[in-house]
Amino acid sequence: MSRKAPQEAPVSAEAQFLGTRIRGLRKRRGMTLAELAEQSQLTAGYISQLERNLAYPSIPALFNIARALGVTIQWFFASEVQVDPADAGYVVRRNARTSVHYEDGIVDELLSPQPSRELEILHSRFPPGTYSQQSYSHDGEEAGYLLSGSFELWVGERHFLLNEGDSFSYSSQEPHRYGNPGEVDAVVIWVITPPTF
Repeated sequence: MSRKAPQEAPVSAEAQFLGTRIRGLRKRRGMTLAELAEQSQLTAGYISQLERNLAYPSIPALFNIARALGVTIQWFFASEVQVDPADAGYVVRRNARTSVHYEDGIVDELLSPQPSRELEILHSRFPPGTYSQQSYSHDGEEAGYLLSGSFELWVGERHFLLNEGDSFSYSSQEPHRYGNPGEVDAVVIWVITPPTF
């Protein structure tokens, strides 16, 4: 997993929430920075920068942190918008989506309203030239639909170049990574079951 220092960038309120959530959960679990670093295969300095809201994590790094802390990435999603009680558990309004921000400007928004169900739906935006640099795997299955742009996908030893309107599906247990080779944002709708992301 990445051991390089995260890229510094202006950090949004959602990212500040992310750092606070990582630190708070780590402390509740009684873990030191060094213990979390070892269990997530990252450096203590990298995690410290994330916790102090100095940078965004990579997708694989946040996945490993979540796994080491015993939660899914969904636990780190944040929003400052109040959800209408009538919608809770059934509807996610466009302006009330929770999100998580990663390095290089990649943003995931949660579209599914209840984390306790059997699947989750994500809206992901990849700016031009952004990639998850390292493959990772986990339990479950994933499917996706490319709303716009172009998208590269590696599953095991296979490589796919997808264009707007293409869809895909694979076992999440196969190592996978992806990115945007194009000159415009790539927007992907993901369906993941069970909700492990």
